[in-house]
Amino acid sequence: MESFHEAWDLICDFCKTRITDVAYKTWISRIEPVKLDFAAGDAILMVPNEFHRQTLNRCYLPLLNSAFNEVFGSGINICFTIPDEINSEKSKPNDNLAIDSEYDFTFDTFIVGSSNKFAHAASLAVAANPAGAYNPLFIYGNSGLGKTHLLYAISNDIKKNHPEMTILYIKGDDFTNEMIDAISKNSTSQFHQKYRKADVLLVDDIQFIAGKVSTQEEFFHTFNSLYEANKQIVLTSDRPPKEIQTLEDRLRTRFEWGLIADIQPPDFETRIAIIKRKAELLDIALSDDVSEYIATRLKTNIRQLEGAVKKLKARYLLEGENPSIATAQSAISDILNNDQPPPLTVEKIIEEVARTFGVSGEDIRSAKRSANISNARQVAVYVVREITQMSMSNIGEEFGGRDHSTIVYAIQQVEKNMKKDSKAKAMVEDIIKNIRDR
Repeated sequence: MESFHEAWDLICDFCKTRITDVAYKTWISRIEPVKLDFAAGDAILMVPNEFHRQTLNRCYLPLLNSAFNEVFGSGINICFTIPDEINSEKSKPNDNLAIDSEYDFTFDTFIVGSSNKFAHAASLAVAANPAGAYNPLFIYGNSGLGKTHLLYAISNDIKKNHPEMTILYIKGDDFTNEMIDAISKNSTSQFHQKYRKADVLLVDDIQFIAGKVSTQEEFFHTFNSLYEANKQIVLTSDRPPKEIQTLEDRLRTRFEWGLIADIQPPDFETRIAIIKRKAELLDIALSDDVSEYIATRLKTNIRQLEGAVKKLKARYLLEGENPSIATAQSAISDILNNDQPPPLTVEKIIEEVARTFGVSGEDIRSAKRSANISNARQVAVYVVREITQMSMSNIGEEFGGRDHSTIVYAIQQVEKNMKKDSKAKAMVEDIIKNIRDR
């Protein structure tokens, strides 16, 4: 067990809350931890190339320093290296599904309890007999309850038993972004080929395609192509298909063709089992008192339970302090503080509205007057007001210096449309929910 890899998960979690998803995926997610030398105070991180290293040094070093300080305290010097500078490059996953090397997401490491046993059993059946058991399998539940773990477990089992199969994993909003990128590069045929030739398609957070007309159209055809070819489809969401308001009826119907399984927050006994299992994997001894203390205070999120154990391990590595009620209390406090959602910026709101309408953030802020862009701009203004409660004048500044009356008019138009058009109302409500869920 490499302790630096354990701590790296915490560092990544810190970074995710401070920058956009796109920035994180482009610059931070591609960093690989190599070595942490406490004696010298150096952390060696490998990055893909020299350009990546220069960009990190120029733009993201303060963020990484803050993350290291959060996990280890001050005094760690970050050093970037590239593959050419080390003797052997770390092995990389050979498909789209990258698995956490320190905690393999398998069925063996999935703790089964009354809250998740149905979804677990359904996932086992799919892994044992792709496209022969439940197709599609639709798993839903709140964030942090193990939906993604089950997707990875299905993938691992199928890869082991059917190495010839092509398995693809994608998040719902990444599917949208890939499609937009393919259209801009005139490479839609390659996009179709990639997804419609898969033997197993795993889509995490499918709810994020709702309301996006072009994305739903593309996914409809992808779904049909795979289903008719008897290929396995597994989808996850934070809610069942019938509650995804702006999901097209034809997609909702298809999502309900197979089996729908929910995951609920774990009960006390399951929480204890999760804590004990994570401690075993991290090679750290936890007393029953400490385990029960954590389990009684973190009740609704498995990631928080595992994060508390990781925190205790990091404290032990850094200070040599054995886990106690006092250190557990500190770890839980840190997690609950860090778990508060970051401030919702206007930029993030505009990004989500832009994805929904198939336009760019620049279009929304621009002076363009086409019907689709104007409608997107009005919705973005309404959502910014609804979520942030900023003043009209401040909102106007965010939207290219528009005056107070223009902002008021935009909000009134959206309110009027929502009253007379149930679909418009559902779309706006879904946008707000998606932004808050992120």
